[in-house]
Amino acid sequence: MKNKTIRWFAAALLGCVLSLQIGVASAEIKQLNNDELQTLISQGVAVIDVRREEEWRHTGVVEGAHLLTFFDKHGRYDVGSWLASFEKIASKDTPFVLICAAGVRSSSIANLLDARLGYSGVHNVKKGINDWIAKGKPVVAYGSKP
Repeated sequence: MKNKTIRWFAAALLGCVLSLQIGVASAEIKQLNNDELQTLISQGVAVIDVRREEEWRHTGVVEGAHLLTFFDKHGRYDVGSWLASFEKIASKDTPFVLICAAGVRSSSIANLLDARLGYSGVHNVKKGINDWIAKGKPVVAYGSKP
């Protein structure tokens, strides 16, 4: 019985240490509302819209956003290919904003970039472009030139 207790305690302690190390390795993802997004846009922080082309066409996009689809319509993705394009926009220490329709896909991508790949300036629009539009914030038509 004593050996079981010691093993359980050691396993619990190891789990705590590992979770602390993982926490240190990742920065905090900043969840943005519309006003915070607008502030970062005015400061020149890159906005990366990870939706698909048909979504951009349907709703329009935040002016100046980089359009970089992550998931295809079947939910498939190619991290390596996406990162090759993404790294032309942001580096590991550059602040950037991810946006999708409702904040779900962009949140998943934010977690990947933060916790797994070590990006520190990750911001996510928590309710996505749907809320941005619902609150009367401006969008431009997909494909329009600034």
